[in-house]
Amino acid sequence: MKVILLEDVRKKGKKGQVINVSDGYATNYLIKNGLAKAADSHAMSELKGQQKAQKRIEAEELAEAEELKGQIEKEETVVTIQAKTGEDGRLFGTIPSKQIAEELNKQYGLKVDKRKIDLENNLSALGYYNVPIKLHPDVMATIRVKVEEEA
Repeated sequence: MKVILLEDVRKKGKKGQVINVSDGYATNYLIKNGLAKAADSHAMSELKGQQKAQKRIEAEELAEAEELKGQIEKEETVVTIQAKTGEDGRLFGTIPSKQIAEELNKQYGLKVDKRKIDLENNLSALGYYNVPIKLHPDVMATIRVKVEEEA
């Protein structure tokens, strides 16, 4: 019997997949527990419509990420962060990804989630840094961050 999985089922398949299982397993376990539904013509056309809509949404997200990448990687887009420093140019504390995201929003109006900023270590010295940002699974951008001494 062919069924469409409504949720991930271990060792059988992922949500949205059409799989072939025995009649008893389908009716007594998968359908009864709401994990799948029978793959009749109506359900198959509904699944195709959902997959089309999902592809369209993914394409829109990719286009938005590409546009944001273009804005972030412009030559004039340099996030300037002022921090207190000691005598040798080292910072008191560090600059985390949260602060970079806030300054990017404040200075340029570009909203980026702090979890997408891919800092290996927080910034701990004065100077320029190239910080990678993962905007989408297929789109990586690099933002320039300038850490300068607080006046």
